[in-house]
Amino acid sequence: MLALDVEQPGQLEAVFDAIGARWGRLDFLLHSIAFAPKSDLHGRVVDSSREGFARAMDISCHSFARMARLAQPLMKEGGSLMTMSYVGAEEVISDYGLMGPVKAALEASVRYLAAELGPGGIRVNAVSPGPLATRAASGIPHFDALLAQAAQRAPMRRLVDIADVGALCAFLAGDGSSAMTGNTLYVDAGYHILG
Repeated sequence: MLALDVEQPGQLEAVFDAIGARWGRLDFLLHSIAFAPKSDLHGRVVDSSREGFARAMDISCHSFARMARLAQPLMKEGGSLMTMSYVGAEEVISDYGLMGPVKAALEASVRYLAAELGPGGIRVNAVSPGPLATRAASGIPHFDALLAQAAQRAPMRRLVDIADVGALCAFLAGDGSSAMTGNTLYVDAGYHILG
């Protein structure tokens, strides 16, 4: 394990340098970080601060592009880059606020990175789970109500769990997904189809 705070200069580069030194290559990368200052997350998008919006975008979106740049030389034989999104990127979800536009930018970045890195055999995809009880999600106002509503709304009438997400990521890291790139793949018990 290595320290990795994407806001700390040099830490991201140190992680990829260590990967290169130890293994000389990288097969897949999973980007699963998001952050917005509480005051900006709990408010309206129109009231978000310039600094808060920029910080949320840097940590939650631009860090994926920076990781892709550092991973590319280690993926000489191709590879798989994955990031975590949410349906709030494409539809308005109550209390999701600032993270909606940030996740929309992340999904657009996935498509651009897929186009840019595809010639080198590097696949880039977003995974969009239904609501999960994670530490990051606990900062969203009324999150328990969102979980209950998702379980009622989803066609499968259940929430997903981390094992469901892990199974999709394992598939995306493997050879079975060798012709898939630029996608947002939902693992949400069908929640997204009822927008």
